[in-house]
Amino acid sequence: MLQPTSLLAAARELYATIDANAAKSGDAPVPAETVQALRRAGLFGAMTPRELGGAELPLLDSIDVFAEVARADGSAGWCLMAGASAAAYFGAYGGDAFTEKMFADGVPLVAGQFAPNGTGVPEPGGYRVNGSYQFGSGLHYAEWVGAGFLVQPPEGSDAPARYLFGVVPKDRVELRGNWDVLGLGATASWDYGIRDVLVPEDATFLFAAPTRRRGGRIYELGVIAQTAAGHAAFAVGVTRRALDELRALAQTKVRMGAGAFLKDDERFLHALGSLESRFRAAGAWVREAFGRMERTVLETGRLDPAENNEARQATVHVTQEGADIVRQAFLLAGTTALRKGPLQRCFRDIHAGSQHFFASPASTLDYARDLMAAAGSLRAPRTAGPSPSLGINTGVL
Repeated sequence: MLQPTSLLAAARELYATIDANAAKSGDAPVPAETVQALRRAGLFGAMTPRELGGAELPLLDSIDVFAEVARADGSAGWCLMAGASAAAYFGAYGGDAFTEKMFADGVPLVAGQFAPNGTGVPEPGGYRVNGSYQFGSGLHYAEWVGAGFLVQPPEGSDAPARYLFGVVPKDRVELRGNWDVLGLGATASWDYGIRDVLVPEDATFLFAAPTRRRGGRIYELGVIAQTAAGHAAFAVGVTRRALDELRALAQTKVRMGAGAFLKDDERFLHALGSLESRFRAAGAWVREAFGRMERTVLETGRLDPAENNEARQATVHVTQEGADIVRQAFLLAGTTALRKGPLQRCFRDIHAGSQHFFASPASTLDYARDLMAAAGSLRAPRTAGPSPSLGINTGVL
């Protein structure tokens, strides 16, 4: 079994292959050569429990692996983090009989949308599911397709609807296309439908409160926290690539009317230094927040809601900050960035990723509410009398 350092090394070794395939295929779905290379290297098993053949990596190691693939190609990195996390969830939370079937040939390729856009009607052995879904990243190569759905309580009950996540074989899914987009075109995040499909009970789990059946305490984090890690990794990888491309371009680029290469222009150098600083600061918060959240769950066996909100906000921040950093890099590169190439690809992909729920203001509001809730424990500094020179109160600085 591959160790964390081996998985990251494998991702780095695949960089040239993934990048070359992305350059050749453009917005066509991530090539089979890339998908199979990722699978052979064990990268789709980064988050899957060890007892099912996965690596069960710590969060920060998973982030490093996903970011490295996203650095080579945003679409490949996006599909990897989505597929690896979805497989891990069913590996950790799925019923025994079904999981044995799903993982019979190793870690499976999974795609699908979490949102509860379907309905499930209880039947003996499972649920009859119908629904219409979007954003099925990786559907072109997936073997299993996930779907969120709501199960209404029995008539007359005051219980709330149950929100389940289930998975079905790809051949039970209607593929609908509809993915003509600015960025992340190669993810093939097609719309799809599920019509009158019986989903076995043990092929489902409660989305908000899944029961851990396999793996260590890391899976007590649940779906939202672990999914956020993948989105943070995507933003880190794509932003890193854009800045690397800008530095490489600066060695030979002369903007019209300028008398020197970009690398010798102090205004450019100041801008580059500022962008790199912003990127590193955002990335550092990602590592701090996810590391703290994981340490807590490993020590206590419970997810800390406030730490979860902070990690989600760190994901929002690195994505939105990354989108602005890449935009500034795009502008600094001048007309070179207009043409097809890695920098243009980064620009399109990071802006597409910035529209996702995991980069939305919802997390920012939750984080800010936590900050306000904690404000009651803060004491205002004790102040002295008015300053004779400034006319203001002085206190602890």
